[in-house]
Amino acid sequence: MNFTLPSSVIFFSLVGGIIPALIWLLFWLREDRKSPEPRGLIMATFIAGMIAVPLVIPLQEWVKNFGDQSFTFFLWATIEEFFKFGAAWLVALRRKEMNEPIDAIIYMMTAALGFAALENTIFLFHPLQAGNITETLITGNVRFIGASLLHTISSAAIGISIGLSFYKDKMTEITYVTGGIITAILLHTAFNIFIIRESNGITFAVFGFVWIAIVILMLFFEKIKRIYPVNKI
Repeated sequence: MNFTLPSSVIFFSLVGGIIPALIWLLFWLREDRKSPEPRGLIMATFIAGMIAVPLVIPLQEWVKNFGDQSFTFFLWATIEEFFKFGAAWLVALRRKEMNEPIDAIIYMMTAALGFAALENTIFLFHPLQAGNITETLITGNVRFIGASLLHTISSAAIGISIGLSFYKDKMTEITYVTGGIITAILLHTAFNIFIIRESNGITFAVFGFVWIAIVILMLFFEKIKRIYPVNKI
């Protein structure tokens, strides 16, 4: 099979980037199967997350020399988390369909997976273009297990904060959401800083941390499913 043709490279990059993200999306949507969100709105949020990527790239390029590497990672994480939040907010979080605490987590993770889908596509493009299938498979697997989940976890932190404050007053909601955004940025920054060290021990530890965070996320799912209005009988 010839992977050197531009059309083939683009096609297989898109398949390798989008399909795994959709697999994760279907997995997480199972958490909301009792009262599922409209599929059209889910896909619109996913696409909005993808659209955020080309908007983020020039901003990240602009800030990359503002400080040392750690500060650069912090700025990159900040930009990505705000754009993923913005994608979910513009498309879904303001709509009447967002009528349960758990919905915020679903839409935030959907936007995050859309973002991860196009970002992963970009990462796969270069080894595919060079005809390096081994590197392509390694890159795809690492991003499926690590980077995609990191995007999901960090954005879910914002969704959790919205869910926990869903029936609370406006100031409490703002406080919770601010805390969620800060948590998302710090998680994202820490992951990038540790993973760039390229030490096998650190890499496995970071991926282990990501999977522990997934378990914690699932526990929050169960907690937020049980949040009801105070006057609910």
